Amino acid sequence: MSGTCSSFSPSEEEIGAADLQDTNTNQRKPAGWKAMPFVLAYLVKRVWLFPSAGNETFERLASFGLMANFMVYLQSEYHMNQVKAATLLNTWSAASNFAPVIGAYVSDAFIGKFWTIAFGSFSSLLGMIIMTVTALLPQLRPPPCSHEGQLHGQCVGQNKAQLGILIASLCWLSIGTGGIRPCSIPFSVDQFDLTTEEGRKGNNSFYNLYYTTQTIVLLITQTVVVYIQNVISWALGFGIPTLCMLFAIVLFFVGTKVYIYIKPEGSVFAAVAQVFVAAYKKRQLNLPVDEVDGQFYNPPFSRSLLLELHPTRQYSVLGFLAMNQQGTFTVAQALKMDLHFGPSIKIPAGSVGVITLIAIAIWLPFYDGVVVAALEEVTKQEGGITLLQRIGIGNLFSILTMLVSGFIETERRLSALSHGGTDGIAPMTVMWLTPQLILIGFSEIFSIVGLIEFYNKQFPEHMRSIGNSLIYLTFSFASYASSVISVVHDVSARHGSNWLSNDINTSKLDYFYFLIAGISSLNFLFFLFCARRPVFGHDQKLGTEMCEDLSKIDIRGVYYSKTKDKDKVYPDTLILNIEWLDKCGKLNRDENHPKQLRRLLSPKLHGPLKKARQ
Repeated sequence: MSGTCSSFSPSEEEIGAADLQDTNTNQRKPAGWKAMPFVLAYLVKRVWLFPSAGNETFERLASFGLMANFMVYLQSEYHMNQVKAATLLNTWSAASNFAPVIGAYVSDAFIGKFWTIAFGSFSSLLGMIIMTVTALLPQLRPPPCSHEGQLHGQCVGQNKAQLGILIASLCWLSIGTGGIRPCSIPFSVDQFDLTTEEGRKGNNSFYNLYYTTQTIVLLITQTVVVYIQNVISWALGFGIPTLCMLFAIVLFFVGTKVYIYIKPEGSVFAAVAQVFVAAYKKRQLNLPVDEVDGQFYNPPFSRSLLLELHPTRQYSVLGFLAMNQQGTFTVAQALKMDLHFGPSIKIPAGSVGVITLIAIAIWLPFYDGVVVAALEEVTKQEGGITLLQRIGIGNLFSILTMLVSGFIETERRLSALSHGGTDGIAPMTVMWLTPQLILIGFSEIFSIVGLIEFYNKQFPEHMRSIGNSLIYLTFSFASYASSVISVVHDVSARHGSNWLSNDINTSKLDYFYFLIAGISSLNFLFFLFCARRPVFGHDQKLGTEMCEDLSKIDIRGVYYSKTKDKDKVYPDTLILNIEWLDKCGKLNRDENHPKQLRRLLSPKLHGPLKKARQ
């Protein structure tokens, strides 16, 4: 493929055909927030907020409801020790967070976002049905065992068949997340018309609203669902989320006539592979002495963007270690503390994470509605602070979380050893865990929400599924990095001081927390080094260059450069440039030509462009 193509210039007839050719996908006007009841949890129109059950809400309610108390399920029903249960959870989490990369490839290259979400939803439903059956049939679990037997490791463990069925349900759940997670946000963003002011405002508020919605869902799962699982039965506690997932699928298909569908255009991963293959085949060729012919070459943006954003994934991996440990060991701490809240209320150990969710549910809307506006007045920058600054603040909160967790665990362990009863429960209220749970909530608000917005704004429309899959790939690497649990367990045991033994009172969990804080601190220094480098092209370097270079755009969507021959056309960058002309304020300024603007943004132009490249 040539870097330039001087012979391509779409005629008026071609553009008219591109504009007038109709499918339900391209003529349908983006519904914006009207489509959100089916893919999210809220329907927002102008200044009103109407709660409405949606596909994304019920899917999250199903998956979170299944896993919110899963650590307790593995220990109490499958008699797994703490290390084995944590390892299984981290492995499953890693697989679930890697699967979106595959789902993004399938979506972008073959079937599109809608059908990828649909397939993932049915896979999740199957996984939850299997999990519910394991709780319903006693033959699929080890025989019951007393609390004393569990404490001393005298219970009969699960056999291969029982463990295999459990893992099968987790595998189907991972496949489901591979279809839903990379496409749900991009599919929602597709419903906004970014050429209108209302659409852009809705898109800017979407990310904080999205995470607020998930927080409310988590509040429900870690209170109502966990209570049902602990007090009534595991089968009912798993069955309710399963029914929610079934309802989510029905609701998702109800909205088919409202959605905007973007056709798949091929995956960037395939393009990257083609680059490596072509480079290998041409490895013996001599480099040209005169590079004049290549001075106007514009390198493929999709491939270069993946490389430019690679440091973001590197420092985010270790930044999420703290979140993984809070989700794993906080429940173990709570089990050895006084769970009573007042004279009559006893908090389930699996519900202590509600404190984090309450902090997020209160702070995130306040941050979006008040803090951002105040910061914008001071910094004169959209969003108040840059996305990298937001991610960096989240990393600082994760370090602080682990330090505070270590100090609290030291106090809890000493209290349990000095004043605890025969059951090893420390005479400390579980509310002592509040500071670390609030801090990890702030870490999520800044780092995770910042990353979601960062990847969705950095990547162009046809790469948003890939961008979202990279977020979960980062979570996956963080889960694999959490295998440091097993390493610490083995090394400390060999030296006679087991940091992570079955009995949390005789272990050194506080040392482990301080270790994670040290690793996170080194990671933060790496973040500061990477943040100084201007590699984040889609919002900074590339955008600045395009805004300075592009001078005008004509009716056919052909842009001319001030420094290039105006008789030449550069179709390789046309689609991206159209997107950036809008960002640079050069596209939507001529109010007298709305039809021309619609033609420029029409996906139907992609066909002539691909032919021109060939």
